[in-house]
Amino acid sequence: MSENTNSSPTAEDLDDLIAEADTGNRQPKSRFAIALLLTLPLIWSLFQLWIGSPLPSQFGIGFLNDTESRALHLAFAVMLAFFAFPAFKSSPRSRIPYIDYILALIAAFCASYLFLFYEDLAMRPGLPTTIDLVVAAIGILLTLEAARRSLGPPLVIVALCFMAYVFFGDSDYVPEILRWKGASIEKAMTHMWLTTEGVFGIALGVSSGFVFLFVLFGALLNQAGAGNYFIQVAFSLLGHMRGGPAKAAVLSSAMTGLISGSSIANVVTTGTFTIPLMKKVGFSAEKAGAVEVSSSVNGVIMPPVMGAVAFLMVEYVGISYIEVVKHAFLPATISYIALLYIVHLEALKSNMQGLPRVSPAYGWKMQVLRSGIITASLLILAGALYYLVAAIRWVLGDIANIGLLLLVMFGYIGLLYLSAKTDDLHMDHPDAEIVRLPLFSDIYKAGLYYLVPLVLLIWFLMVERKSPGLSAFWASMLMAFILITQKPLKAWFRKQDNIKANVVAGFLDLVDGLNTGARNMIGIGVATATAGIIVGTVTLTGIGQVMAEFVELVSGGVLIIMLLMVALISLVLGMGLPTTANYIVVSSLMASVVVELGSQNGLIVPLVAIHMFVFYFGIMADVTPPVGLASFAAAAVSGGDPIKTGFTAFFYSMRTALLPFLFIFNTDLLLIDVTFIQGVVVFFVSLAAMLIFAAATQGYFMAKSRLYESALLILVAFTLFRPGFWLDQIIAPFEVYSANQMLTFIDNHEDLNSIRVSVEGENIDGRWVEKTVIMPLSLEGDAETRLANGAGLELRDEESRILIDNLMFGQFAEQQGLDFDWEITQFQVEAERPRKEWFFIPAFMLALLVAFIQKRRLRNEGALA
Repeated sequence: MSENTNSSPTAEDLDDLIAEADTGNRQPKSRFAIALLLTLPLIWSLFQLWIGSPLPSQFGIGFLNDTESRALHLAFAVMLAFFAFPAFKSSPRSRIPYIDYILALIAAFCASYLFLFYEDLAMRPGLPTTIDLVVAAIGILLTLEAARRSLGPPLVIVALCFMAYVFFGDSDYVPEILRWKGASIEKAMTHMWLTTEGVFGIALGVSSGFVFLFVLFGALLNQAGAGNYFIQVAFSLLGHMRGGPAKAAVLSSAMTGLISGSSIANVVTTGTFTIPLMKKVGFSAEKAGAVEVSSSVNGVIMPPVMGAVAFLMVEYVGISYIEVVKHAFLPATISYIALLYIVHLEALKSNMQGLPRVSPAYGWKMQVLRSGIITASLLILAGALYYLVAAIRWVLGDIANIGLLLLVMFGYIGLLYLSAKTDDLHMDHPDAEIVRLPLFSDIYKAGLYYLVPLVLLIWFLMVERKSPGLSAFWASMLMAFILITQKPLKAWFRKQDNIKANVVAGFLDLVDGLNTGARNMIGIGVATATAGIIVGTVTLTGIGQVMAEFVELVSGGVLIIMLLMVALISLVLGMGLPTTANYIVVSSLMASVVVELGSQNGLIVPLVAIHMFVFYFGIMADVTPPVGLASFAAAAVSGGDPIKTGFTAFFYSMRTALLPFLFIFNTDLLLIDVTFIQGVVVFFVSLAAMLIFAAATQGYFMAKSRLYESALLILVAFTLFRPGFWLDQIIAPFEVYSANQMLTFIDNHEDLNSIRVSVEGENIDGRWVEKTVIMPLSLEGDAETRLANGAGLELRDEESRILIDNLMFGQFAEQQGLDFDWEITQFQVEAERPRKEWFFIPAFMLALLVAFIQKRRLRNEGALA
């Protein structure tokens, strides 16, 4: 590399950008303030590691219940928010004003009130004292102020609107359909602060129990140098291709997304290097920034570390984390591959080239063979690891954990020894002249040991099925060990004399990583607490049911209009709210509404599907103009216009916006109720569909597309994504039978484990409801017994009408909102008809026809030229 040729933002500028968004941009000069901002996050990280470990329960020391740990978690978050984030742009950044010390201490006391006086509060539930109410009111106000400082005013404004609804819900200014009786100060403060229904609810519990440790793990892994390693590997693999830096940006952001839950930090970390190189090969500043934004934002949905929302989904939907990962894997993978293809099309349209390479180019046959060998080798290694662990457990029995620990240490030290044989990787300046790309064969060994903690994390989550918190704890502990030992061990393997200095450097890296991880959590901790006010309003006022009626009225009962409304709400809120808060607000208000409205339209929408829908539109928050923070971060690096960058990124992210609508109507994309073979077919067909859709929207397939060709490609993509649509137009998906025949039908089908029924009746609010539900059936007994044991439902025949006679509390039918005396009007059975996959054939033939037409046009244009 040679000297710099262009100007770009300095490292300090970019650090300030991340600090302003994530960690706080106050840089005090006094020793006391510096020590405070170093030790407080360090203590917070150590506290979270302690409560996340199995030690408190094993030794009975320092054990905290969920409520107590949430209180202390919020105390750290709000205290650091006041210390690290200035109150206003004009506020001093080189010192912490005395008022901020006072506010921080008061806020920390109010937040830890539930910990300090837990037993007293438990002895008088629902009977708050004056001090309780004062502490609650001050606590809410200071939490809102902490949110304003760390996240900006939008979330605070939304929370204040909900609080106003709590107190003034009976006002004449509130539309009649939304009115409720209002709450007293005592009732509201008790609900919001002194119970786990509001601020200290599920969202803050997820932040405390799961999210912190995952964010800490990512910070430690990045501190060890994994981020730089991922970027170098991505460039060595893809940098030589057309538009290579952009493809490398996508891949490096995907890999960085494995360890980072912050799209803004992802943009700045990878974009500092990738954006200038994209500009060098022909991308405009806005397009270069947009590619980085699109790939970085999608890092939030990339398993295994998916950001805070994935853990919230675990609690809200009631499924395991591995189930969330399974549902998210296919859309996330397809989305990233589609972005690579979009970048490729951009490069083709502008006739861009890649970066210079020194190794010879392999033919496509050799590349396929090499890829196959690498994939097969990885599968063989994964299988060998699985059976090796099983063998160690079988041989060692009760002391198997010692053997497994030795296996992890042997793997780490062995890979570190390989790394020590190569030079350490250093990030070149992106503005320097590129002499040659790094060779993958030269650099891949340098960071293989970073895979050990990732493999450990995935092993605990996927194979051992440990809780996310415990999995992240052990992975973080391994990362702490790696940070301390990697430098001195490398020096020892290289026979260098500076081992003592490297030991000190390792401890300093660990302290820095613990500090960064905690400061990255300030915004998330405060956001989940503030969003708890909104959730508390929903549970206190019952506005969720009111919203269901309101949205149904506005949408006219049409599901697709309702989904568009949910998407629009997410995008509008996303202009100001962080992804986590956006998800909490929208899912609390709208998720059950969509499920209910879907059932009334005869479409059974799994709850996880609508939560994934909200999640996907929530991540668009960092892209959406005019306030997309990731777009502003990318524009700061690229020197482009932030609004134009945002619109370009939004256009590139259309594939992300399309997927949620698709998996609502085709849940195969979420791998719900599909076999392994079906899952493989769904992956390849969905991938083809997404690539064809990307080509249609980019206006370039084999050549520049004409309008009718783009329209045909969109038709092909739609057919591949939802082949059942065309089949439904020809043959109805269900055969409809009278409710009177249902019991006989169940008796005649002993292996039937569920039945689809339509019911109608008046709910407790006096509203007439019609809906379709899939009732589970037990496999033993007669029809009535199977309904009672499977769905908790008893029926009666009254004048040839089948009515609900009894509902068992807590069973399926009662949970679905059915009620006494509702009528079962009919039941449906899947019709015997051809498989919907037959429609793939004409779809692919149509795509091939468009490709043939464009290829022929290219040849003719070449002949004329």
